[in-house]
Amino acid sequence: MIEVKRLFDFPYYQLENFPLEASLVTKKNGEWVATSTKEYLDKANALSRGLIHLGVRPNDKVALISMTNRTEWNICDIGVLQIGAQDVPIYPTISEEEYAYVLNHSESKFCFVSCTEVLDKINKIKDQVPTLEGVYCFDELRDCPHYSEVIKLGEEHPELQDEVEKRKDLIKEDDLATLIYTSGTTGKPKGVMLSHKNIATNAVYSAERLPIDIAKNKSLSFLPVCHIYERMLLYMYQFCGVSIHFAESLETISDNLKEIKPEVMTAVPRLLEKVYDKIYAKGSDLTGIKKKLFFWAVSVGLQYEPYGQNGWWYETKLKIARKLIFSKWQEALGGNLKAVASGSAALQARLARVFNAAGIPVMEGYGLTETSPVVSVNDMRKGGFRIGTVGKPIRDTEVKIAHDGEILIKGPQVMMGYYKDPDLTADVLKDGYFHTGDIGEIDEDGFLKITDRKKEMFKTSGGKYVAPQIIENAFKQSRFIEQVMVVGEGEKMPAALIQPNYEFVHEWNERKGKDLPEDPALLATNEKLIKRIQKEVDHFNERFGKWEQVKKFELTPEVWTIDEGHLTPTMKMKRKVIKQKYIDLYNKMYGHESST
Repeated sequence: MIEVKRLFDFPYYQLENFPLEASLVTKKNGEWVATSTKEYLDKANALSRGLIHLGVRPNDKVALISMTNRTEWNICDIGVLQIGAQDVPIYPTISEEEYAYVLNHSESKFCFVSCTEVLDKINKIKDQVPTLEGVYCFDELRDCPHYSEVIKLGEEHPELQDEVEKRKDLIKEDDLATLIYTSGTTGKPKGVMLSHKNIATNAVYSAERLPIDIAKNKSLSFLPVCHIYERMLLYMYQFCGVSIHFAESLETISDNLKEIKPEVMTAVPRLLEKVYDKIYAKGSDLTGIKKKLFFWAVSVGLQYEPYGQNGWWYETKLKIARKLIFSKWQEALGGNLKAVASGSAALQARLARVFNAAGIPVMEGYGLTETSPVVSVNDMRKGGFRIGTVGKPIRDTEVKIAHDGEILIKGPQVMMGYYKDPDLTADVLKDGYFHTGDIGEIDEDGFLKITDRKKEMFKTSGGKYVAPQIIENAFKQSRFIEQVMVVGEGEKMPAALIQPNYEFVHEWNERKGKDLPEDPALLATNEKLIKRIQKEVDHFNERFGKWEQVKKFELTPEVWTIDEGHLTPTMKMKRKVIKQKYIDLYNKMYGHESST
């Protein structure tokens, strides 16, 4: 009986307990191509032999860079890990300079890339990476050897399987498995060292919160697998016998959901906000009784509390709303979803309410790269779900709140440290606890609530503390506001940089005949739009104390994106970068001298 202790144990465990015909499924040329559990392992073993033949030794590093989640990534992952090497997943859209930094810092020996776009970046910097011996591609490209050549090499050397088995036997659960470089909102990326045990225990313990039957379900995977969140879940799916389908791209998610009809998927709040906005916009286009019914159902959804806490009359209304309206929402997401895990940023309570009311179980969790990642997660079963919280800690995890409100974690998921950075490691791993940098509280029933980032809280010149994330989450409920960053450290009052939701603004303009310009640069200074957004700001300000209220704001002309550097790959704001980009707007709000 296989006991799962190391990451490469997961597919072997699946093969022994519930071998799947469709373990990993990727769309190629318009067709879903399934790889069985056995084929997955056969290819991983051949790849292992091929890498040994190429001279990969224990503790060598192999980089994996893919624009999309795909079967080949998982084959490489297992093939690398079971010969005692470590893989280094790299976010594909970071700059060439960052590619060079990560490859050099990790001393990567080989690199597997997905496509031309990634290969072009690698080719530009590979001369700067002396350790790099070879690059292989998942797509068939003329100017790069295909990754199947490594598999073929392994097939030609079956005698090397003995060496694979020897190396596997030597790998312990406490050994380093992977280096994950966090994008970070400031400075150089940090290499988070995660052991086999860190991630394997996290996958097994997180599976206890997954409300589905073993070996009968499908998942849709689309969040970047170079981040530990989606990657850990891929191991968890393998452990639970869930067939993994990889979405073609972020743009095709809604089509893929309808094709696959998955029972489980992961999401980030930004994606759920966009899904909700799309549904809401469709409701706004309805007329007459249909429109009235739609908004009645939404208003019922926004009052949702789990476990019938609102009483029988509310439950009666909810039943009607589900039948008439929410059933269509479910269909749009495939119709079978039993669990949507939301992580990486704070989920607005209204979204948790409305999706759960609609019978789409969105369960918010909490974690960090340094905790492999899950610390806590909500679970609808046995009273384990509370809106506005990130659930109760998973098994073997101790959560403690420090005297200044910081969340401290102890458990098997806490990282080994930062690669080649003992000082930074010592800063966050103190007295046996990982110091998260997040502020939170634990209620009397053991539910954890995140209130802010310790580093993001600031003091105004009047000495009052402001927690920007809470204010930002409130403001983002406005359909006029796509992104907002509250500023004001050391200033006399809080202010905000607001990126309007230009798509909605154009729609509002057409509906109301406001005659606004098309150009975002002109829109950002348009008095009519500023006046309308002021109404939104005034409305949300009412929820906050006088010292917290946003007194001034400026609209930014660009859409904030990952590629332009406003956001990290997990859609978190790079506050320093955004402030610097719009320093003139910042100075204008506070009456400072312009920097130009």
